[in-house]
Amino acid sequence: MEFMVSSSVSLKLMVILQEKLLKRMDSLRKMTQEMQNSLDQEANKIQSLENYVAVRKVMIKVQYQRIHLFLREEEQLHLEALEKEAKETLQQLRESEFRMTQQEESLKEMYRDLIEMCHKPDMELLQASGNVLEMTDFVQMQKPQPVNPELTSWPVTGILDMLNNFRVDNVLSQKMTIHNVSLSEDGTSVTFGGDHQGVPRQPQIVERFVAWGAVAFTSGRHYWEVDVTHSSNWILGVCKDILTSDTDIIIDSEEAFFLFSMKVNNHYILSTNSPPLIQYVKRPLGRIGVFLDYDNGIVSFYDVCRGSLIYSFLPSSFSSPLMPFLCLRSP
Repeated sequence: MEFMVSSSVSLKLMVILQEKLLKRMDSLRKMTQEMQNSLDQEANKIQSLENYVAVRKVMIKVQYQRIHLFLREEEQLHLEALEKEAKETLQQLRESEFRMTQQEESLKEMYRDLIEMCHKPDMELLQASGNVLEMTDFVQMQKPQPVNPELTSWPVTGILDMLNNFRVDNVLSQKMTIHNVSLSEDGTSVTFGGDHQGVPRQPQIVERFVAWGAVAFTSGRHYWEVDVTHSSNWILGVCKDILTSDTDIIIDSEEAFFLFSMKVNNHYILSTNSPPLIQYVKRPLGRIGVFLDYDNGIVSFYDVCRGSLIYSFLPSSFSSPLMPFLCLRSP
C-alpha cells in the first residue's frame, strides 16, 4: 500500500512537472519569435538610420549654402559632430543587434534542452528540472531592450533671425474641432472627421483641433510658427487643397508637405511624408517654425527653442497654391 501511494504521488508530480515544462517551452518559443521580430526591426533601423544620415548630410550642406560665408566653419563642425554621433548610434544599434542575436541563440538552446529533458527518465528529470527551470527564468529576464536612435539637432547660428524676415502672422484662421483622423485605402487623402449628425459622440473619443489658412500662398517666402507645447500628437505643414463640409475635412496627402508627431510602441517619433521618412532628431516640445519658399519649391521645419533644423524637403516645383495646415490632439 505504501508503495502504491508513493507511486501515485510521484506520478502526480511528474504530470505537474511535464505541464510546467510544456508551458515553459511555449513561452520560450514565443519569446524566440518576439526576439526575431525585434532583430528584424533593429536591422531595419540600421538601414533606415544610414539612409537618414546620408539625406541629412545633404540637407545640412544645402542649409549652410543659404547663409553667410563665415558660417562655413560651423557647417563643417556640424557635419563632423553628426558623423561622430551617427557612428556612435549605429554602434549602439549593432551592439543591440548582437545582444539580441545572442539572446535568440540562448532561447533556442534552452528550448532544445527542454525537449531533451522531456525524454529523460523520471528520476533524472526530477533531479535536473530545478536547475533548468532556474536557468530559463534567468535567460528570460535578460531580454535586451531595443535602441531608439535620436540624433542631436544642432543650432544654426542666425537662422531664426533670417527666417523672421519673412514672418507672417495669423495664417491659421479657419478652424474646426474633429474627432477622427483616417487615411484613405490608396493612401492619397487624409480625412479629418467631425461630429456627424445622428451619431452620438463616445466619451472616450479624443478631440483634435484643426486649423488652416483662409488665404493660400502662390509666390514669395513665408515663415510662421506653431505652438505644440500642450500636444504630443500633431500634424503641421502646407497642403494644396482642403475640401470641407459641415463635418469633414479632406486633404490630398500626395500634394502636401507635412511633419508628424506620433506615438509608436510607447515612443514618440517624428516623420515626414513625400516620401515617408522617420526623423531621427529630438522631438520639439515648444514652437515649430514653418518656412515656405514658394518660388524655389522649398518647405522646411525648425525647432524654435533650439534654433535648429528639423527637416527640409528637397526642392520641387510648385504649380498650385499652398496653404498652412495644423492638426493638434487635445492633451
